[in-house]
Amino acid sequence: MTTPLVFNGRSPHCDLPFLFVAQAQKEATVNEALARLDALIAPFVEGESASAPASPEEGEGWIVGAGALDSWAGHEGELAFLAAGTWQFVAPLPGMRVFDRSTGSARVWIDEWQTLALPDEPSGGATVDSEARAAIAMLIAGLRGTGLGI
Repeated sequence: MTTPLVFNGRSPHCDLPFLFVAQAQKEATVNEALARLDALIAPFVEGESASAPASPEEGEGWIVGAGALDSWAGHEGELAFLAAGTWQFVAPLPGMRVFDRSTGSARVWIDEWQTLALPDEPSGGATVDSEARAAIAMLIAGLRGTGLGI
């Protein structure tokens, strides 16, 4: 017989709540976990802001900016998403990616939220490198098309 696993109150990576034997109102715990999973499976944000929007929509997500105010104070750099009319916060993990709708590009957490900055398209040079310039321009267009840069 295997030894049963003993869990702490929440999961280590996404801070999901666990159910426990004889726990009252298990539906609240399950619903919180489902709301967090819904926000994290394919995360997107409206942009970055230091304060909550005035009229947010259910499921809306944001990156909490520097100098966060009011209900977002103390959550700088975290993801904020609205679930059941309440802001939920998720601390980013290394390599976490979100799609930023305000810039149309992916952002990744590497000690801070970063966006891939693409190089400028090449210009000038001799006729010999025209094919290389065309290939680089095509690569840049492809990266932009997949949301990997602005």
